Amino acid sequence: MTAPDLISIEDFFGAPERTGASISPDGSRIAYLAPWRNRLNVWIQDLEEGSEARCVTADDVRSVLDYRWTDDPRWLLYLQDSGGDENHHVFRVDLHDPEADAVDLTPFPGSRVYSLEQSRDKDGVFTLAMNARSLAEFDLYELVIATGELTVIGESPGPGTGWSAGVGGDLLLSEFTDQGHMKISRRRAGSDDVTHVTTFDGSDYPYGVTLTHPTADGTGVLIDSVTNSDLTVLARIDLETGEETVVDSHPSMELDASRRAVEQSGSPLVFSRATGELIGVRYLGERQVIHAVDAGFAEVLKNLEALSDGDVGALSSDDCGKKWVVAFTHDRDPNVTYFYDHETGESRMLFRPYPHLDPRDMAVMTPVTIEARDGLPLPLYLTLPVGVEPANLPMVVLVHGGPWYRDAWRYTPGVQFLANRGYAVLQINFRGSTGFGKVHTQAAIGEFAGKMHTDLVDGVEWAVAQGYADRDRVAIMGGSYGGYAALVGATFTPEVFAASIDYVGVSDLANFMRTQPAFARPGLVNNWYRYVGDPAIPEQEADMLARSPISRLDDVTRPLMIAQGANDARVVKAESDNVVERLRARGVEVDYLVFDDEGHGFVNPENNITFYRAVEKFLAEHLGGRAK
Repeated sequence: MTAPDLISIEDFFGAPERTGASISPDGSRIAYLAPWRNRLNVWIQDLEEGSEARCVTADDVRSVLDYRWTDDPRWLLYLQDSGGDENHHVFRVDLHDPEADAVDLTPFPGSRVYSLEQSRDKDGVFTLAMNARSLAEFDLYELVIATGELTVIGESPGPGTGWSAGVGGDLLLSEFTDQGHMKISRRRAGSDDVTHVTTFDGSDYPYGVTLTHPTADGTGVLIDSVTNSDLTVLARIDLETGEETVVDSHPSMELDASRRAVEQSGSPLVFSRATGELIGVRYLGERQVIHAVDAGFAEVLKNLEALSDGDVGALSSDDCGKKWVVAFTHDRDPNVTYFYDHETGESRMLFRPYPHLDPRDMAVMTPVTIEARDGLPLPLYLTLPVGVEPANLPMVVLVHGGPWYRDAWRYTPGVQFLANRGYAVLQINFRGSTGFGKVHTQAAIGEFAGKMHTDLVDGVEWAVAQGYADRDRVAIMGGSYGGYAALVGATFTPEVFAASIDYVGVSDLANFMRTQPAFARPGLVNNWYRYVGDPAIPEQEADMLARSPISRLDDVTRPLMIAQGANDARVVKAESDNVVERLRARGVEVDYLVFDDEGHGFVNPENNITFYRAVEKFLAEHLGGRAK
């Protein structure tokens, strides 16, 4: 067996040549993201083969990652924040005037926009949620694209409440009750009366009901439901009666309500661009399954799925539902993007985002399910180096964030980079992960630095017992909650892990919760407060401190590396600073990287390259893997 050559860090973490394609409403053009001055920007190209592309945005500070077609071929919208602070503004691009500058349509300092959606009822209008009036409250606005006019159509009644657009001018109000339940109400067009529709038990929804999509006829709302099921299903709430009925489900998979399979955002539902009707539903287990709930889309889906052995990922069509652009999720050949014309049967590959990466040199991501020491099933993914005997390998346990999140079958540059350097990579969906039923998620209540961590240790023991991993050469690495887990590994079980790498991780649970933005705090009731505790209650604060790595820094005996974005709005820089300062004060060496132009995770390619170059050196020194 021969291991492939070392692939450069630049090849793994540099910008893709092209990615994120979607088709215009009229089916004549595609938009996609590609580098301009080493930052991803939006490019437009006619669909005819050989046509010339042009860059239509000009951000040379931070990559553009999110854009929208509008129903007017003149205008395109994109969102951008400042240095990773997540305060996204909406910018307008004039596609008819290449010399015109992008216009900030939401120029309110300190505010952020989310839920930017094309209006169902008005041409040339989008709706958006923004906290311009009060940073703790998000009001619903209508935005007229051509003029930039903003009008409040739903003022938030207070923190933890928010409006969304229904059909025909109706508005829907979502709010957390004092008990942490989630209530949905309705305000009919032309009326000031707000009528209660239904209330959900908040304990079943760590982040609330994440899917609330009005049906095309306006009589109901589609939700992700666990009302009578351990697994999340698609249900409909009748807006008149509040009655809940199941629309679609899978016998063994959850509705991919948080969109972990594709692009980590968006809806698990596929809608007709022409009618707004539901045509497809995504489920995620070891791999993705899409249920077609429309006969026409079923035929389209069959032909799309024949284009690749990956899973159908980001998907867009023209207004007629005839022309489609699809990117495929794959463990070794990421986001290969095709054009398909259902009327003619024509299909062709548009691009591979990383043409310099040979899928044969990438490592296979294998799903496995093991049992934790208390019998709880733990779904995991094992990635083994190519061309290397899979025995007694150095191994990295890569822990996902959240923790209300999940790992999924997909290409991850960090995983492939580690495998290329000779490491086995273990990604464990420990208790608390979402996507495997509410029993699996709720098994994490009160288990931070407890069973959530022993699940990771049990994964290590399994890999060692199977002969894959060398017990003395196992590292733990992760970001956000995964960074917390890495710090727990370094402080609670230093004998298990030969080295730990934390990026943007929590070190002090009480401080983390106290430093959340004001608008986020009402939403903590069913996740952080329920699973960890309330720092305002002394006994619970004491327990939180006992579960925090900051309280056990004297137990750090193995090498530790920390990376942090200076503008992180979720895990503030002090979470990392405090650990580094205290360890260095007692003479413990810590590798510490701070990126002044990043937030909660790193976007700019040069920063990712710098970070992983440091990871490569750190792991090679302490685990003995390959390095350039």
